[in-house]
Amino acid sequence: MKPTPKAHQTRRYFLPGPSHWPLVGSIGLFCLALSVANLVHGNVIGHYLFFAGALLLVYMMFGWFSTVINESMQGLHSSQMDRTYRWAMAWFITSEVAFFGLFFGALFYARHFIVPVLGGEIAPHSTHTLLWPQFQAAWPLLNNPNPRLFPGPREVIATFGIPALNTFLLLSSAAVLTWAHWGLKNNQRTRVNIGMLITIGLGITFLCMQAFEYHEAYTQLNLTLHSGIYGTTFFMLTGFHAAHVTLGLIMLTVILVRCLKGHFQPEHQFAFEAVSWYWHFVDVVWLFLFVFVYWL
Repeated sequence: MKPTPKAHQTRRYFLPGPSHWPLVGSIGLFCLALSVANLVHGNVIGHYLFFAGALLLVYMMFGWFSTVINESMQGLHSSQMDRTYRWAMAWFITSEVAFFGLFFGALFYARHFIVPVLGGEIAPHSTHTLLWPQFQAAWPLLNNPNPRLFPGPREVIATFGIPALNTFLLLSSAAVLTWAHWGLKNNQRTRVNIGMLITIGLGITFLCMQAFEYHEAYTQLNLTLHSGIYGTTFFMLTGFHAAHVTLGLIMLTVILVRCLKGHFQPEHQFAFEAVSWYWHFVDVVWLFLFVFVYWL
């Protein structure tokens, strides 16, 4: 079902009717928050609450996005609604920038302040002298101040191995996605579908390589979440990025299905554009990860 060109020329502002989806999403988020509290205290019900909340959120997103897509296909979205979606996506990505900014800030704080302090470089007569006089500040941190409590990793992931390959994969996927986007603007449907398939394939390959890297880190390098501040920051940053790549792949798959159904027109394709924004954001975050986590 293709959108009606005449309907897209309307200048009236579309106001959606009352919806139950925000209530469903709120209940799902409440279940997730409650599950975290129970899991922290070791309560068995926490697992059930987590899965219930996750299922409610998936159900909410599927239903709410289906409603929005149907509204768009009926030509109900005016230019004002288009601007609303653009601002919403821009603010969503801004919140994601803040999210990763916090974790990068924790990395820089630990690396450039905490570790030097514990090593006696900044304040020689403080913690270093009193607690761990043998500790030497170095990054990546292989020898922790208390190696009995937190055994450090034997070594770290080689920069120009899997991380470099994954950088190539993500940058290539961004280039192919841009190529597909230009194809959509020029109404070249075959080019769009091929580009989307290649982008999704490169993203899946990235995740597979990331999983292999994690397996190597845990089984061969003793680099784990419990191997000190380096292991914690490494897995928090790369793990959350992998989660965002997974979300991006789900979004790209949905957009591919919509492309195959002919939902988009050269002048009416913001959903495609929004997912492109998100995927490029994921690429940029990975560049920062490659430089500050793997390389420097």
